[in-house]
Amino acid sequence: MAAITAESFTELLHKVPLAVHMNIRVDHIRKGAVRLIMPYGAHLARPVETISGPAMMTLADVALWGAVLSMAGAQEMVVTTNLNMNFLRMAGSNDMAAEARVLKMGRRLAVAAVELISLPSDELVAHATASYAIPKT
Repeated sequence: MAAITAESFTELLHKVPLAVHMNIRVDHIRKGAVRLIMPYGAHLARPVETISGPAMMTLADVALWGAVLSMAGAQEMVVTTNLNMNFLRMAGSNDMAAEARVLKMGRRLAVAAVELISLPSDELVAHATASYAIPKT
């Protein structure tokens, strides 16, 4: 069972103005994994009507954070220490899903990976890995 519910994570997301602005929502959360949805909007796009890299990096970071919190609990100060992003193809003007999972959970550091998927085609658009510092409790 996840250490944080979808409702609790949604409340935390409301404290992240950029996540609110991007309309990121929780699809589901389970221990070690989260799936988020980011609806397409012109505010996310580059001039060529495709989701921008910064928007995708934000979605990836928020999803990875959620996956870590699903194991660490609602600790707001779990922070990103490293993020490595690979853009694989142009995202287009579609909604996007982020499917994140924890690869390794330690007491002070977590490592996680996320896939960004264009909906409804299920095409892999980007992949990222990240590490997160977990504060002493």
